[in-house]
Amino acid sequence: MASTIKSDNGVSSGVTGIVQTADSSGQLALQTTNSSGTAVTALTLNNSQQATFANTINVPNTFGFKNRIINGGMVIDQRNAGASGTPSGTGVIYYLDRWYCYASQASKFTMGQNLNSVTPPTGFSNYYGLQVASAVSIGATDRFLVTQGIEAYNIADLSWGTANAATVTLSFWVRSSLTGTFGGSLGCGQSTYTYPFTYTISSANTWTYITITIAGPTAGTWTANNSGGVYIQFGLGVGSTYSGAAGSWSSGNYNSATGGTSVVGTASATWYITGVQLEVGTQATSFDYRPYGTELALCQRYYCTFGGSTVYEHIGTWGSAYATTAATTTVVFPVSMRTIPSLTYSGSLQLEDGVNANVAITSVGLSSSGIERGVLSSGVNWFVSSGLTVYRPYQAFTGNSTSAYVGFSAEL
Repeated sequence: MASTIKSDNGVSSGVTGIVQTADSSGQLALQTTNSSGTAVTALTLNNSQQATFANTINVPNTFGFKNRIINGGMVIDQRNAGASGTPSGTGVIYYLDRWYCYASQASKFTMGQNLNSVTPPTGFSNYYGLQVASAVSIGATDRFLVTQGIEAYNIADLSWGTANAATVTLSFWVRSSLTGTFGGSLGCGQSTYTYPFTYTISSANTWTYITITIAGPTAGTWTANNSGGVYIQFGLGVGSTYSGAAGSWSSGNYNSATGGTSVVGTASATWYITGVQLEVGTQATSFDYRPYGTELALCQRYYCTFGGSTVYEHIGTWGSAYATTAATTTVVFPVSMRTIPSLTYSGSLQLEDGVNANVAITSVGLSSSGIERGVLSSGVNWFVSSGLTVYRPYQAFTGNSTSAYVGFSAEL
């Protein structure tokens, strides 16, 4: 008869040991619970004193970067600070850090962090949400997606594209006002080799825990540099051109599985997601909660922002004017960015010299000669209508407005 023992850490740890002695096997199995509360075997010891682990116990999978998804708990939102919005354009639209929505038609939904204030699943405080504004009739080439690209450096150890390709498991919590079979895909950075998958939501407006195990691809082009390695895509309405058969790797750019539910096809439909994890192995394990500062720093490799608060904030170091209409300063990034970033800005930005009245900035641009090794900092040119004194020191700052900011993007 098998017997059960509790861990010394108490019930709150969620770890239970089970000793199995039936059939003279003499095995000891250690079980733990995954994010949905289901018991899974993590460790088995047999009579030969050999240990078998459910997933690989190694540095990247257990003690380090287990979850290859960044901001899977949807906690970091540098661009919008939790505010939702309705994108008026098409193509790639970023809201939460590292997550973007792709839309082939404009103004069809509202999205944002903790949209509609539903209660997230136990253990999570944030989620990404989307609500349809008006029903969309999906054409063959239409695509509505929620996507994260993973840098190739961060999946290089998976050996994808070789005979030693590692198996991975994708897990997440999802909730929708619709039920049925939904689709998504994993695809290489070149969008030429993809794995469409499906998942099922049986109960409307209920958080559902999903796990999908995917054998690693032995073909396809997989790089090991700072370009896009793999893209995780959730289809919210994908036409036939970009839909493929679920359950296998194949050549082609498929963003979802054939027959997947079109969320955007129903007016006012909602779709929420959190706890997204991609890990090595055949089983989903507990979500990899990282310290907030660590998660923020991981996000800032791809996007960082200065300003956006109700206090005056200086941007970068003191520089100097090289014309009566232009000055240059150096902005030091919080972390080394993935590549030379692009720059966006908005709101009331000004230059000060500590002597005269502040001068309003009219436009901003990167200085191509000011990029430092490792993309740790960048020269920035600040342009004004007039009023600067050549060679005088100047520093840029934001007005006390949440709409005043300068952002640097090195997204994949």
